[in-house]
Amino acid sequence: MEVIEMKRSYEDLKTELKARNIRLSHQRLKVLEYLNDHMVHPTVDQIYRDLQDEIPTLSRTTVYSTLDALAEAGMVRRISIEDTETRYDINIEDHGHFKCESCGMIRDFKAEPQSMAADELPGFVIRDRNVYFKGTCPECLAAANQSGGQ
Repeated sequence: MEVIEMKRSYEDLKTELKARNIRLSHQRLKVLEYLNDHMVHPTVDQIYRDLQDEIPTLSRTTVYSTLDALAEAGMVRRISIEDTETRYDINIEDHGHFKCESCGMIRDFKAEPQSMAADELPGFVIRDRNVYFKGTCPECLAAANQSGGQ
């Protein structure tokens, strides 16, 4: 499985915000910068918790509204591998996601969901295509093997 990692420069992020007519507040830039620097598909709570010390005036509402604006502008994508949580991904190119059921890590891998045939759905309007795999990552497998599990 080939891992995808694409980080953009801070200036590129600012330019992209301006090009998409998104107001350049300090908090919005920090949320976007966080996503760019921490490509772990974070939740709103993870972003809020990690930026709280650096930006004491930050609220969860601001993180939500920033992520909504970025998603609507096509700069981030919402991913919902589990029904109970929404995560955010700065990589908007087509790719798949693998989630480790042991440690919760999510990793990107090359996949082309847009090329998947939907021949058995004639007349349906498809708005979103995703490839999600779940299982156990190599690190968790190794740890389980060392401790005598599995």
